[in-house]
Amino acid sequence: MQDAARIVDAMLDRVLPKPHGLHARVQEAMRYATFAGGKRLRPFLVLNSARLFGVEVARAARAAAAIEVLHTYSLVHDDLPCMDDDDLRRGRPTTHIAFDEMTAVLAGDALLTVAFEILAHPETHPSGDVRSALVLRLAQASGSDGMIGGQMIDMQAAQNAFGADEIILLQRLKTGQLFEFSCEAGAILGQAGQEDRDRLRAYARDMGLVFQITDDLLDVTSTAEKTGKAVGKDKDQGKATLVSIMGIDGARAEAEKLARRAAATLAPYGNAAPELCELPLFLLDRES
Repeated sequence: MQDAARIVDAMLDRVLPKPHGLHARVQEAMRYATFAGGKRLRPFLVLNSARLFGVEVARAARAAAAIEVLHTYSLVHDDLPCMDDDDLRRGRPTTHIAFDEMTAVLAGDALLTVAFEILAHPETHPSGDVRSALVLRLAQASGSDGMIGGQMIDMQAAQNAFGADEIILLQRLKTGQLFEFSCEAGAILGQAGQEDRDRLRAYARDMGLVFQITDDLLDVTSTAEKTGKAVGKDKDQGKATLVSIMGIDGARAEAEKLARRAAATLAPYGNAAPELCELPLFLLDRES
């Protein structure tokens, strides 16, 4: 994961605009939000899924950078006072605290836009069909039937008595869709068939739910010092989670079952995807 982070950080520095001119402040905010640390989990998925199909690292790194800036935009907007109203992200002041709300909104908008600029550029792939497929899939994953739809459900969660099915839907849209794109992007870049794309999306669905369950467990059991963000928010806001429904032990057992199923999904690739197979089990013990 550290190797993947180094690769994608170098690409991010290249593709993000350097602050210049009268509008430099918004570009400074874009870089502040993007280079705030983080696990670079989605780029890790892109790079390792691409490796299954012999994709050049430079092309995979561009797709990895695109998903990371889009994910960063979602965090910048998620932290705004009109959303989750968070002051801390990855152990640093959130973008609207470090700059101001107006700049944070514009920086998020700009990050969203540049994600598609990166994918549409010929350097990402010489085939216009491949670039178009990447743009289409990311638009689907991040739109109203994807991440934004999940955020809408999340914003209404405190006023609704959601059960397990609704919570799983929320999580599969809000966080899971970007994981699905990240895994499928490698197959798209490698011009693999639909069977490969479907298999990687199935892996991502289970892995993404493991990620979210462990995130909810950290919200209950960890501290802001360890996670780099506020904890206990779901309980304070009256939001149901799989942890509140299943209990801590039940949620951990469900996460372990999903992690093992995700790893088994990649069995047809043999030993070609060891990092992807190990990732769901690694997430079970994460502390941030």
